[in-house]
Amino acid sequence: MAQMPIDVLTIGNAIVDVLARVDEAFLEKNKLVKASMRLIEEPEAHRLYELVGPSVIISGGSAANTAAGISSLGGRAAFMGKVRDDQLGEFFTHDIRAAGVIFEGQPATSGPATARSFILITPDGERTMNTYLGACTTLSPKDIDKVMVEEAAVTYLEGYLWDPPAAKDAFVKAAQLARKAGRKVALTLSDSFCVDRHRSSFRELISRDIDILFANERELASLYETRFFDEALQHVRNEVELAVLTRSEAGSIVACQDEFHIIEAKKIAKLVDATGAGDLYASGFLFGFTRGRPFAECARLGSLAAAEVISHLGARPQTSLKALAEAAGFG
Repeated sequence: MAQMPIDVLTIGNAIVDVLARVDEAFLEKNKLVKASMRLIEEPEAHRLYELVGPSVIISGGSAANTAAGISSLGGRAAFMGKVRDDQLGEFFTHDIRAAGVIFEGQPATSGPATARSFILITPDGERTMNTYLGACTTLSPKDIDKVMVEEAAVTYLEGYLWDPPAAKDAFVKAAQLARKAGRKVALTLSDSFCVDRHRSSFRELISRDIDILFANERELASLYETRFFDEALQHVRNEVELAVLTRSEAGSIVACQDEFHIIEAKKIAKLVDATGAGDLYASGFLFGFTRGRPFAECARLGSLAAAEVISHLGARPQTSLKALAEAAGFG
């Protein structure tokens, strides 16, 4: 068990990413919806692996990426998720610990293999995700470390974890433990297709247990079943303490009942891979939040972290975010 306080505990899918560059024709031929995330079974995972050609294998998973970003900024982050005792499980465990993140979960000794996500990157930098959840689906309430949840200033929950029933129960247990301990609970909606599947239960969870909501425009519009961002924005301001909304190159918005901030996106030379942009934005925002920074400054830290990760392949920082933040004047 960690001896020092934890800034942010993230809970989500422990996934190894397989990144491959494809063209638009590949997506059309395989009937894949660009920029979406779909769940696949193991046979489809093997089929895609054979089709994509040369690829790069990197540890990923949305909440795990956020934890790695917080650690890179100099924060103390922990992660809860489930892997199998196989080669990819060892790979994931090594990578997240090497990133400075506390990861103490025990691997499963039977059942599905460690999860993997095939991230297909088109020339415009957009990514289309095809995810085999595997061992992630075996995360259950008994895997939630009560003491660790109570120690963390913020428990950050990954919306993708709402799919498997056992993991959903773990999710709810962690949120309720955090709330009972007087800690903050954050949720990322993860994907508009995920929201489409679970809109009603997400709305219930948000109104009952969530203090900080992270979402992009499409996810928020799906949550409130509207085509108009401004309408969705008014809904969310009335339902959650703090809404943190990303809008790609249009920047981000931080909204609550008393404050409203519009933050520009940080300029980059070239978009290489959009994978992890939202994950790392959350890293920067939560790092600032746990240090009591003003919301606008938290959002600028989020933009800085997101800009770093979309400038290269892969969803985890390759440059010290702490050094970048200090160079940008964040004391």
